[in-house]
Amino acid sequence: MSTTQLHELAGRVQEASRELARTSCETRDAVLTTAAENLVARADQILEANFEDLHRAEAERIGETAVDRLRLTEARVTSMADGLRATAALSDPVGEVLDGWVRPNGLMVRRVRVPLGVVGVIYENRPNVTSDAAGLCLKSGNAVFLRGSSSAISSNRAIVDVLRDALEKSGLTKDAVALVEDTSHETAVEFMKLRGVIDCLIPRGGPALIASLLENATVPYVLDGDGNCHVYIDASADFEMAERIVRNAKTQRPGVCNAAESLLVHAEIAPRILPRLRDALAGVELVGDPAVVAILPGVELATDEEFATEFLGMKMSVAVVDSIQGAIEHIAKYGSGHSEAIVTSDLNAATQFSKEVDAAAVVVNASTRFVDGGELGLGAEVGISTQKLHARGPMGLRELTCVKWIVQGDGQVRE
Repeated sequence: MSTTQLHELAGRVQEASRELARTSCETRDAVLTTAAENLVARADQILEANFEDLHRAEAERIGETAVDRLRLTEARVTSMADGLRATAALSDPVGEVLDGWVRPNGLMVRRVRVPLGVVGVIYENRPNVTSDAAGLCLKSGNAVFLRGSSSAISSNRAIVDVLRDALEKSGLTKDAVALVEDTSHETAVEFMKLRGVIDCLIPRGGPALIASLLENATVPYVLDGDGNCHVYIDASADFEMAERIVRNAKTQRPGVCNAAESLLVHAEIAPRILPRLRDALAGVELVGDPAVVAILPGVELATDEEFATEFLGMKMSVAVVDSIQGAIEHIAKYGSGHSEAIVTSDLNAATQFSKEVDAAAVVVNASTRFVDGGELGLGAEVGISTQKLHARGPMGLRELTCVKWIVQGDGQVRE
């Protein structure tokens, strides 16, 4: 795709965003409901397209975690459709009045939620992101401009066709959902520079994608960064609860950003609980600090790099800390600001951890896997922001809006 072609497509998406912002919630919900029905009806076509991607991935020997993210099944397609229906059922954030007041001079002031405009999503593998992101953007009145990876191009085309057909059936322009089919690095960089068209860019991918975004993007962006998530087992923790939480946080789906990558254990209980946790983490390669190596024979010594790594697989770093403050300092040094968990029966420890850990989400006595838009009651999410401006944590419908100030008078002028 030439630069001219990309800018022409971007112009159509921007025009579509203006049309979409004028639509009613009922119209946008109808699009999502129709798209959900069509996803199920055309599941065979989508799975056939996904098979092409999987076959190509096998030939290129893409890693197991990447293949898992790429793979669609009938159940996953059904889940995508259910996600669109659930999004349609959510309350409409557009037009919500956040607050308002009347000034002494009679001016009425309100802050109202409005769509961002054009939301760009640049992502790797995971064709379900195509449907999830588009559904949230359309519900919140935004056009969505998608740039997926080459590994999922066939799947993404098939899903986008379904979404565009649903828009057309509802009488709206298809360009409210658009896919950049040129997956070259050069086009990705150009996509990141569509200032004046893309109002907010959301990346979903690994360190290379984030590094490219930081180097090249000239549009506003929200970082969906690494998930080097920790679980800290406090001295007062219930051992059975700790085993359940650690096992789930690490192994329930290890290739996602809210899976636990590091385990911290209070020194007071380390000799007793670490052998139990190793059993609970059967199949997970553990690397640890000297204290862990001394307690668990056969565990390799962890490097600083490993403590800072998002493994996205069946590997985990483990460290023993002398206190809750030691756990907080370890997380500050190695964490990525995503999600951090504590297992404790001490209310003071839970309060201190919640206040002092600097992360988008802190979880007390539960798995980090709950840091997800759907699990937290947002319906769905377009990503999890690890930065602090505009949005932090799971980005649901409200995070895909901004505010507009509406000031209403009856002839007032400023003296």
